[in-house]
Amino acid sequence: MWRMEHSVETAVSRDAIWLAWAEVKRWPEWDAGVTRAELSGPFAAGSTITMTPRGQDPVQLRLSEVVGGVRFVDEATLGGTVVRMSHSLERLDAARTRVVHRLESTGPLAEQIGSAVSADFAETLQALVEHAARLDSAARA
Repeated sequence: MWRMEHSVETAVSRDAIWLAWAEVKRWPEWDAGVTRAELSGPFAAGSTITMTPRGQDPVQLRLSEVVGGVRFVDEATLGGTVVRMSHSLERLDAARTRVVHRLESTGPLAEQIGSAVSADFAETLQALVEHAARLDSAARA
C-alpha cells in the first residue's frame, strides 16, 4: 500500500469548503488538474463521478462514503490499482479547520499512480480554500 496525505489550516467556513466539494461540476474552477467533472446521482455514497484529468481519458470515481459536512471518500480502479481518496474537515477550534486530502493506493502500480495523483495536493488544497472563501463571501453578502 502506498499513502500520501496533505493538509491545510483555514478560517474559511466548513460549510463553504463542503459546498465546493459537493458542487462536483465546479471542480475544474479550483482544481487545475481537472478539465471536467460530472456527478451521476446525489452527492452520496454509491453515486459516481466521471472526472477528466487534464490531458487524460475520463476516470470513473465511486463515492464509497459521504458524511455530510465532515468527509467523503472516492475510489477508482486504474490499471488494476485501487486508488482511494479521503477528503475531510477536522475542526481545530471555533474558527479554524484543517482540510485534509489523504490518498491510499494498492495494486501493481500503487506508488506510480499514487505519486502522480497526489503530486499537486498542496496547490489543489490552497486553490480549494481560496474558491471556498469566495463562496463564503458571496453567501455573507
